[in-house]
Amino acid sequence: MNRRDVLRTALAAGAVTAGVVPAGVAAAGDKKPGPGAGRDIGYRQWSTGAELATGALAGAAVTGDAITLASPVGTLDYTDPFTGSTATYEYATWTSVDVSPGFAATEVIASWTADTPGGAWIQVELQGATNTGETTKWYVMGRWAADDNQIRRTSLAAQGDAHGRIAVDTFVAAQGLGLTSYRLRVTLLRPAGGGDAPAVRSIGAVASALPAPDKKLPGSAPLAAQGTVLDVPRYSQHLHDGHYPEWNGGGEAWCSPTSTSMVVAYWGTGPTPEAYAWVEPPIDPWVDYAARNTFDYSYDGCGNWPFNTAYAGRFGLDGFVTRLRSLNEAESFIAAGIPLVLSLSFKKNEIPGLTYDTGGHLLVLVGFAANGSPVLNDPAAVDNNAVRKVAGRAEFEAAWLNTSRGVAYVIHPSTVALPPAPGQANW
Repeated sequence: MNRRDVLRTALAAGAVTAGVVPAGVAAAGDKKPGPGAGRDIGYRQWSTGAELATGALAGAAVTGDAITLASPVGTLDYTDPFTGSTATYEYATWTSVDVSPGFAATEVIASWTADTPGGAWIQVELQGATNTGETTKWYVMGRWAADDNQIRRTSLAAQGDAHGRIAVDTFVAAQGLGLTSYRLRVTLLRPAGGGDAPAVRSIGAVASALPAPDKKLPGSAPLAAQGTVLDVPRYSQHLHDGHYPEWNGGGEAWCSPTSTSMVVAYWGTGPTPEAYAWVEPPIDPWVDYAARNTFDYSYDGCGNWPFNTAYAGRFGLDGFVTRLRSLNEAESFIAAGIPLVLSLSFKKNEIPGLTYDTGGHLLVLVGFAANGSPVLNDPAAVDNNAVRKVAGRAEFEAAWLNTSRGVAYVIHPSTVALPPAPGQANW
């Protein structure tokens, strides 16, 4: 289980487009609003050559469907705060167009996929315009490399100011403020004079303005995917208890990389035996490998959300972080054959089928029982056989929407299409 701030967000009213019923809103004839009501969520991604070409390039180029470092615009010296080593890097940047989500966003989470050979790495930043007419500074959303051989991937703490703060991987607006627009900037860096250079294959962000948590949140009625359970491999994080305590204390806290490993393996890919040959003891060694390569050295944990989807991107998968409005939206992914990693916290026995307490946890939604109950691959299990669980639908949905506010990792091959997005698109 991972340490994670459970962020509170400001009350926001949901907009309904004429003729469109957002997923999660009660079906016609049901007088009770569904759990998706009032949840403003918008996702924007740049991943094709045409989409990436809309950004402003400074020393970067769009090559195929990726941003590449073409002609560096300068150099900078970077001292890794975790190793103390200093190196000089050449860099280039890509800056997105301004995105107006259609509401004042109180939180924004960026995510990406990239290749960082050798000593290459990337930095992702966010800047916004507030509902008071001010422009924020650039906030660093993450410094990322695929491995830890040259630099340590990290979020940056202590960036807070009058406009907001960064809570590990999430921009949180200051009380009373919201972003009416935002833009992202990616800096691509490579060792000066070297030939290795990063390539960013996708960059995106989910913006949201959500109601306050509600203990009486109405549950959603099952609409799709009843009786559909995907054949996702089962891995227990507790088989790794005591392994490599330098990465978040070992397996007891590895719910996120274990969940991500299950989904990566479901798609028939993952690290090679040569890549994880260093793991001892070799019990599901790809989990130890994922823990090492999702670890956030500032957060001191493996539960940085975009670091996990970026890890999946190393194996050619598309990955991003978003928020969903209800289990009805999750059902559409299961119906499309796409499992989801979900983030939530709950008390012991608060959710039928989950008999422990957690201040922050990630698990895999693999399907739904015939009655609509969520079927889970929960890494908090004594062994792999005990990973599969069925949870109470209403209680699970309420805990997920009230704590992480509906966070989901979406990981899939580009050859597997996402389900149709709702009117206010959050994927």
